Order: sequence, then structure tokens, then C-alpha cells
Amino acid sequence: MSPDDLHASARHAREVPADSDLGFPLPEPARPGKSQLVVLLIVACAVVLAGFYVGFKPRAERSAALARAVQDSADALPLLDIVAPVAKESTRPIALTATLQPLAETVLYARANGYVEQWNVDIGEHVAGNQVLAVIETPELDQQLDQARAELLRRDAALGQAKTQSEYAKTSLTRYERLRPAGVASQQELEQKTAESHVADANVTAAHANVEVGRADIRRLSQLKSFSRVTAPFAGIITQRSIERGALVTGTTPLYRISSVDVLRAFVQVPQDLAVQVKAGTSAQINVREYPNRSFSGTLTRSAGALDAATRTLTAEIRIDNAQHELLAGMYAQATLAVAKSHAVYEIPATALWNDAGGLRVAIIDDQDRLRFRKIELERDAGAVLQIAGGLSGGERVVKLANAGLREGDHVRVRGGSGS
Repeated sequence: MSPDDLHASARHAREVPADSDLGFPLPEPARPGKSQLVVLLIVACAVVLAGFYVGFKPRAERSAALARAVQDSADALPLLDIVAPVAKESTRPIALTATLQPLAETVLYARANGYVEQWNVDIGEHVAGNQVLAVIETPELDQQLDQARAELLRRDAALGQAKTQSEYAKTSLTRYERLRPAGVASQQELEQKTAESHVADANVTAAHANVEVGRADIRRLSQLKSFSRVTAPFAGIITQRSIERGALVTGTTPLYRISSVDVLRAFVQVPQDLAVQVKAGTSAQINVREYPNRSFSGTLTRSAGALDAATRTLTAEIRIDNAQHELLAGMYAQATLAVAKSHAVYEIPATALWNDAGGLRVAIIDDQDRLRFRKIELERDAGAVLQIAGGLSGGERVVKLANAGLREGDHVRVRGGSGS
């Protein structure tokens, strides 16, 4: 009840007569104080505020739910880690397999037929150039040489006889030339003596030739006899001995194998993409399993200058100093060459590679945080990392971990960065 209603009720009570149906006079109505009015005003305000709150709260909750839904939608975008391609140095080491070989190696044969009289060196021994390795007894060759010398004496005698006959023919010719003008000798006799002189001169020439043939035969047999002393053609090490004392040897019998191991060489097959960068003088490192903590220095001395048609590789020779004889010929080795690259190469993790029907690709995040796939050219697979020869320029944001859920044009978020 409002204050005006309270005042109206008081006036009406005062106007009721004493002798009304009530039979008694009504008391004076009480007037509300200021504190009661304040309380009533506060209660009224509370009622109004309660009604406002009851109507506003559902709307606020709906707005908050909508904001959370928007945030959840943003959070649902894929969150990806990225890496930047790393430019590699202008040179790179390439490891190639090789077998160490002697700088020079040969098998010595018995040029002269005979029996082994003695052998002087055995396997593993180092020999000098022209050192006598074995002596062969050659009885048949000795007899042939004696016979050739006797034949030369006979031919020398025949030469002297031919010279004497030639001188006699010339003297007779001179006599008949003097007698012919006097009419003592006929023209026919003169012509006959002239022919005999020419024949005598030809016999001298033939005798000279026979003597030279005999001398050449002696030289041949003497040279063959010299092969009875088997000598080393160069300084090296004896790696094989195939003779025994008293054994019969012929021109096809191998006696020794000798190798020059002060300098070793290794032949490597360089892939086509690096063949043009291989130059004489390129340094190399040689590693063998027997020396796990050491590397031996070598130098690339020459290359074939053309690719093998079957393997598309370039054959190159590396020489290694082996003055201490620590390396053995025939060892399996790995040669590492420092070859300059002809193009820029970038390195990325192997997990970034995307390989499907579209070829080798990587996922790139553009400036609008959208996913783009880019084809690449693989330079080298180093296991944990890949070296890329084409397709990257070094400023891209590459997705570190490729997965099947990524699609071209997808909107993504970058971990540690801002996503729209």
C-alpha cells in the first residue's frame, strides 16, 4: 500500500461517527516513519534488480557459449612445427668404396728354358731393382750358343774365301782388258772375265750377310742366356714365389710376383652428378677398418675423362703415400673426396619429405598460413636429414613432420607463431 492510500484510510476513519455500527471509535491510524519508507524503497529496488538479472543472465550465458565456440573453432586448426632449410657449404665430402692396389705389379716368367739352379728371395722380402732373384741352368741353350759361335767361324772363313776369289777375278779381268786391244784375247773371253768378277763381288756380299746373320744369332742366344739370371724389374716386395730348386721351367712358367707398394693407388667410381667437379689434385682421405682411428692422405691424380656407358660413373685414380708400408695391397678401403658443388644445396629433416603419386614434395606454409606442396629434387639422403638440390630457396617455412592429414590450401597454425 502506498503512502497516499495510508493517508486516505486515516481520513476516512476520522470521518466515521462514534455511533456507527462498530459501536466504538476507531483509533488514530499510525503514520509510517522515514526509516520504513527507506526500507520499502530498497525492497522495491531489489525487486527491480532481481527482475533485470533474471532476464539478462541467460543472454550473457548464450554470448559466452558463442565466444567459446568461436575460440574452440580457432583451436581446432592443425598446429604444426616448422623448420627453415639450412644452406650447406659449397663443398661436400663423398665417400666411395675402393680396393688398394700396388702402383706397379708384375709376374716374372722364365724367358730361358732350363732347370732352377737356385732362388734367392722368398715371399715378403723387399728387393731392389735389378737384384738377382733366381738362377736357371740352361744346358741346351749353352750348346746352341757354342754351335752358333762355331757357325760364325765357318762363315768368317767363307767370307775370306769369297774375298780371295773376288780379288782373283778382278786381276784376271784387268789382264784380259790389256790383251784385248792386241788381239790376243777375244771379246767373248773379256766379257766372261767381267761376269766372273761381278759374281765374285756378289759372293763377297753374300758372305758378309751370312757373317752378320751368325753374329745376330749369337747375340740372340747370348741375350736369351742372360735371362737365366732372373732379376727384379723394379724395387718392390715379393708377394708370390712359384719355383723350387731343380724344377724344370719354360717360357710359360711363372716364377715370382713382385709389387711396388711404396705408393698405393685406389680406383673409385664417381657418380655422374659429381663427375664434372672431379679435378686432378683433389685431396682425399683413405680409411680402412684395420686403422679405425686414422685417416691416410691421398691425392686424386687422374680420371678416365669419360663416363662408363654401363654404370654412368667416372673412373678416377687416387694415390696414397705408403712409405711406412702400413697399408697392404688388396685392402678394402673407403675414399672420401671433398668435391665442390655446382649448385646450392639445402638441408631439411627427413621427416619433412612427402612421397606420393605427385613425386617428392615438401609442405610449405605461405604468408596466409595456408598449406602449399612444392616439388623438390633430392641431392642426397643422409638418413636423418635430406639434402635438397632444387625446389627450395632457403626462406620457406617447411612443415617438419609430414602426415596424411595435410591437404593443399588447408588453414593451419604455426607452433610458437600467430595463426589467423
